[in-house]
Amino acid sequence: MPRFAANLSMMFNEVDFLDRFDAARQAGFSGVEYISPYEHNPAELAELLNVNGLTQVLFNLPAGNWDAGERGIACLPDRTGEFRAGVEQAAEYATALGCRQVNCLAGIAPEGVEREHLRRTFVENLRYAADVLEAEGVTLLIEAINNLDIPGFFLNTSSEARSLINEVGSENLAFQYDVYHMQIMEGDLARTIETNLDVIRHIQIADNPGRHEPGTGEINYPYLFDHLDRLGYDGWVSAEYNPAGATSDGLSWLSEYIR
Repeated sequence: MPRFAANLSMMFNEVDFLDRFDAARQAGFSGVEYISPYEHNPAELAELLNVNGLTQVLFNLPAGNWDAGERGIACLPDRTGEFRAGVEQAAEYATALGCRQVNCLAGIAPEGVEREHLRRTFVENLRYAADVLEAEGVTLLIEAINNLDIPGFFLNTSSEARSLINEVGSENLAFQYDVYHMQIMEGDLARTIETNLDVIRHIQIADNPGRHEPGTGEINYPYLFDHLDRLGYDGWVSAEYNPAGATSDGLSWLSEYIR
């Protein structure tokens, strides 16, 4: 059975962020992830992980000005210096938090720039980040995101992610498979996961439509969880959804898997 983590950027938002670690533990999660640790002192975050017996499963590389709508800078040719500085910062935080995976958001493709130029920039940045993080024992991940929630996002499908991983050519680059995003972009979830299992190192979940908890939409999560077992997937599965109500009221799906 997969190990389950909570995305604290989206869940338990009834309480302050630093109180969400305790809330995740009480709910039965054994790991946590969130968009960005950089607003907090790493020692403080490490203490919260330790006190609550939680694993820091994942966080993102610095992704630009999030409040202004940026969703990563890795494909942007004029932000290479900023990207590389962010990789160094992420490596420091990953070491402090004992985090073994860091996700890289490609970013939104700017108008007027050839896609091939953006791809070359992305590939070069991924090679740099993969090498830096490998020295720290941290795996670099890339994530495909649907172009309805984030119009213009550079990386949208599993096949595109696999192609990039092949082109970068690093053993330290893998795929973060988000079930919600891939249901919207390509469907055929069970077969796509099986086909790409050799490059998948992390899975995120939410139901569709609405991006709420499993059981609220069209995705057959009991089947998918059993499918992951049959395939021998031994990585983390992170709940990255917007609770339909209070987070604690929508956790019945989890109780079946944390006996």
